[in-house]
Amino acid sequence: MVEELISSDGTTPRRIADAYVQALAELDPLTAVYLGLNPDDDRLPDLSPAGAQAIADLARRTLARLAEAEAAGAAEDEAERRCARLLRERLTAELAVHDAGEGYRAVRNLGSPVHNVRDVFTLMATGTEHEWEVVGRRLARVPAALAQYRETLAEGVERGLLSGPRQVVTVVGQLGEWLAQDAPEEGAPAGHGAGWFGDFVQDAPESLRPALTGHAVAAAEALAQLRDWLRDVYGPAAADAPDTTGRERYGRWVRYWTGADLDLDEAYAWAWQEFHDLYAQMRAEAEKVRPGATPMEAMKWLETDGPAIEGAEAAREYLQGLMDQAINDLQGTHFDLAEPVTRVESMIAPAGSAAAPYYTAPSLDFTRPGRTWLPTIGRDSFPVWDLVSTWYHEGVPGHHLQLAQWNYVADQLSTYQVSTGGVSANLEGWALYAERLMDELGYLTDPGHRLGYLNAQMMRALRVIVDIGMHAGLDFPADSPYKAGRPVLPDDAREFFGLYCGLSTDFLDSELVRYLGMPGQAIGYKLGERAWLRGRAAAKAAHEARGEVFDLKAWHMAALSQGSLGLDDLVAELAAL
Repeated sequence: MVEELISSDGTTPRRIADAYVQALAELDPLTAVYLGLNPDDDRLPDLSPAGAQAIADLARRTLARLAEAEAAGAAEDEAERRCARLLRERLTAELAVHDAGEGYRAVRNLGSPVHNVRDVFTLMATGTEHEWEVVGRRLARVPAALAQYRETLAEGVERGLLSGPRQVVTVVGQLGEWLAQDAPEEGAPAGHGAGWFGDFVQDAPESLRPALTGHAVAAAEALAQLRDWLRDVYGPAAADAPDTTGRERYGRWVRYWTGADLDLDEAYAWAWQEFHDLYAQMRAEAEKVRPGATPMEAMKWLETDGPAIEGAEAAREYLQGLMDQAINDLQGTHFDLAEPVTRVESMIAPAGSAAAPYYTAPSLDFTRPGRTWLPTIGRDSFPVWDLVSTWYHEGVPGHHLQLAQWNYVADQLSTYQVSTGGVSANLEGWALYAERLMDELGYLTDPGHRLGYLNAQMMRALRVIVDIGMHAGLDFPADSPYKAGRPVLPDDAREFFGLYCGLSTDFLDSELVRYLGMPGQAIGYKLGERAWLRGRAAAKAAHEARGEVFDLKAWHMAALSQGSLGLDDLVAELAAL
């Protein structure tokens, strides 16, 4: 397909990379939705083994074309070399995961194919009748997509490639939440009882609502069938499957999520140093919140008796105001933001989402803005102590500024470098750096807010410890305050996490399942932040060695305009800015 999109004459890595994005958007319509491409495409991706193989074949053809272009001298300037390096590393890492059969066990509580099928509807345009017609046609395809997903998982059962039982139980529960509805009240609109899909189509134009409701009911029925199959067939087959990966599988996933072959033992030891340093800071801050209180006691007080916002809509408005203020304060002082980048929306996440807040990037043309999403997980009261730092991470100056700026400079790089070539550890590292930046700039002087920030930092250090510890089969070290010398097993990891992270039980339970289902992803936050900080320090030292004043605003904009990089390359590239 790459060959069909570009000619062989004058091909460069950036043109090959962009042709890959176009071809991928044809094979995977969800990618097109995320990027704002092909707005009239009403398909869902082929979630069968054949669909995954088609994407893998595209990656192999793209790598072959890239090798030809490099051999012909088409990657001689730095911009082309940087894009070629990223494209090769990303596609190679993705193929390693595919070839190991990981797609056959894609049952997890976040970012799985079934989650993506639902989430795509939250990103589709619904402002006109025509757009709702496209939604309706795509909604009609949900049963077929879920059947293909089930086909893939059934093949995994045959091959002995199964997800761990914790993932199965959690996803079955999530699907139940998507389907759950109160008993219809008298006069309730048609479609009530079709779960999330039924609720979603209630905003459609009245003339289209009957057809859309029929599609929603069919989608909900297919979802219920998938839930029952996971519970009654897949679950028993996966009962003895390990929840952890082992070091070999884990290494593949670490490369996929970080763009680096990390020294896991070094990273594990470094995270323990961070743990001890952060806990000392948390003790000092807890004393300011509640004299004589431990960090956990202070955070519990903040959670139950501290300032809180009542109601989901009020919480959404509060978080929107927080991001608006950050943009207003940072614009012109620490960032130079183009007008499209300054637009970001605060949203409430759909019911049945994982417990962690998240962000979705704007479309390439900015017709869909960047959005932060707050899961309510059954709550109606939202303590603010841990929300402030979190929204600096998810919104401004975190994910939103990086990903929106990438879109803004896409024509100077390549679409690939600012979209599908993204490296999780780079993105999450910047967002955690953004939290630290706001602390450095004095935005977290309130003791509760700063304890929330330190708790967020502690959570990311704990992620490195428990994620590497569980999957690589390590022990709690001699200086651990918890079970020193004992193996890091999932149940112990969850207990240890709860002793030193002041977030809710539901959140921490969801987090443990997330780490087991997305091995290697969680370590990218803290290790990515380490790379960003090392790159900034090296750039500052280089400027000062030349007798120059280090301009942090200029560095921020240059750093946010270079597109995606893996951790193998990030520090050196940041140091050179």
